[in-house]
Amino acid sequence: MTSTARTEPAADIGLVGLAVMGQNLAMNMAEKGYRVAVYNRTTERTDEFVAGPAAGMSIVGVESLAALASQLSSPRRILLMVKAGPPVDAVLDDLIPLLDPGDVVIDGGNSHFEDTERRVSRLGTEGLHFVGAGVSGGEEGARHGPSIMPGGSAGAWPIVREILQAIAARAADGRPCCDWIGPGGSGHFVKMIHNGIEYGDMQLLAEVYDLMRRGLGMDHETMATVFEEWNAGRLESYLVEITAEILAHREDGAPTLDTILDAAGQKGTGRWTVESALALGIPVTLIAEAVFARSVSALYDERQQAAAAVGGSTAPIIGDELTLTDLEGALYASKVVSYAQGFMLLQAMADERDWDVDLGSIAAMWRAGCIIRAAFLEDIRAAYAADPDLGSLLLAPVFADAITGAVEGWRRTVQAAVGSGIPAPAYSSALAFFDAVRSARLPANLIQALRDYFGAHTYERTDRPRGEWFHTNWSGSGGDVASGSYNA
Repeated sequence: MTSTARTEPAADIGLVGLAVMGQNLAMNMAEKGYRVAVYNRTTERTDEFVAGPAAGMSIVGVESLAALASQLSSPRRILLMVKAGPPVDAVLDDLIPLLDPGDVVIDGGNSHFEDTERRVSRLGTEGLHFVGAGVSGGEEGARHGPSIMPGGSAGAWPIVREILQAIAARAADGRPCCDWIGPGGSGHFVKMIHNGIEYGDMQLLAEVYDLMRRGLGMDHETMATVFEEWNAGRLESYLVEITAEILAHREDGAPTLDTILDAAGQKGTGRWTVESALALGIPVTLIAEAVFARSVSALYDERQQAAAAVGGSTAPIIGDELTLTDLEGALYASKVVSYAQGFMLLQAMADERDWDVDLGSIAAMWRAGCIIRAAFLEDIRAAYAADPDLGSLLLAPVFADAITGAVEGWRRTVQAAVGSGIPAPAYSSALAFFDAVRSARLPANLIQALRDYFGAHTYERTDRPRGEWFHTNWSGSGGDVASGSYNA
C-alpha cells in the first residue's frame, strides 16, 4: 500500500456509492458537522448530487477512489454503500492499495455475514480495519437517523464510534441506536436477523389484514382505524403505523391497496436467516413461513389456475367467532414468538462463533430508526437487563403474562382462519411453536422409534440417564447391531 498525497481541506469520512441510501447518509453526516467526500462510479451522479440535494453542504465530490483517499484525514474512514456481493469485493480490490495501516473501511450494505467474516480477515492481513455495519431505516432513516449495527475489527470502533453514533437515531431515553456488536460478521448477522423478523412482522400484518378483509368483511377505512388504535397501545410500531396509512390511502376514490398485485418480492435476507437457522438447528418457524409465504405469493399464475380448478372462495367468519380483541392478542403473541425465535438464533450463532453479543443492547438499538422499531422492544431490553441469561423471551414475566392472557383469542384466530379457508401460516406456526415449547412431552418418541426400527439409529430412555443409548430389535429379525447415534 502506498500513501496518496493529501489535498486540503481534509474530509472526515469518505462515502462510495450514491444511490438513495448513500446520498441520504452523506447528507446526514454533513448535517452532524462532518465534512464528507463522496465518490460514485458514474461521475454524472456525483456531480448531480453535489450540485443538487447536497448544494451548500460540507460535501465534496471526487472523480476517483484515489482522489477520495487523498481527501481524507488520517486514519481514513470510508463507508461503502454499494450492492452486496462481488461489487463490494471489486471496490475493495481498487481501494486497498490506496490505504494505509489503521485505516477503516465500513460496509453499510446488506452483505452476507460470511462475506464480512472473510473481508475482516482479508483487510486485517493488510493492517486495515473492516467493519460490517447493518443499516436499517430505509431512505428516511438514512437521512435523519437509522439504526446502525456495526461489527468486525475491534480496533475500528474507537475510530468510527463518534460519527456512527452521531448519525444514528435516538431512542426515547436519548441512547443512540448504534453500538458495537462484536467481531467478524456479527454486525451483518444481527442486521440479517433484524430483516428476518421484519419478514415475520409483515407477514403477520398481511394475515390479519386478510382476516379482516375477507373473513370479517371490513372496509379499508374501518381497518385503518383499527390499526391506528392498535398503534396507540402495546402494538405501537412503525409497521403498524404505516399499515394504517396504507389502508387509508385512496386514488380516484378507491383504495390504493386494492390496485397492488398480490405478489411479494424479496432480496434474500429472510432466506439467509432461515438457512442459518437450519444450519444451527434453531426453529425460526414463523420467519420461515413468512419467507415461504412470499414464495407462494410469487406463484401468481399458478394460483389463478388453481383457484379456477379447485375453487378459490372463502367462507365468511360468522357472528362472534372472532373479535378484534382476539386479533390484537394473536398479533401481539405471534410477534413475541417471532422475536423470541430471532433472539434464539442470535444467541446460537454467538455461541457457535464465540461472539460476546449483548442481546439487550441489540434490542435497545432497534427501538428507533429501524423498520421493526416498536414499543415492546423496550420490554425486551428490560427483560435481558433483568436476566442476561434469559433462555427465551417467552419466559420473561412480561411476555409470559401477556401471552397467557391472549392465548384463547390466538386459538380462535387460527381456528377461524382454518374454518374460513384463509391461509394464516405465520399465526399457525407461531401458535404451534408456543404449544410445542410448553409441552413437557412431545411425540418425538415415535419419530425416534421409527428411526431405530428402519435404521437402527438408537434412542434414549425415560427411565435411564441422558446420554445412554439403546436399540430394539423391533421385527425380531433385524439383529442387535446399532448404527450409532449422532445428530447431523
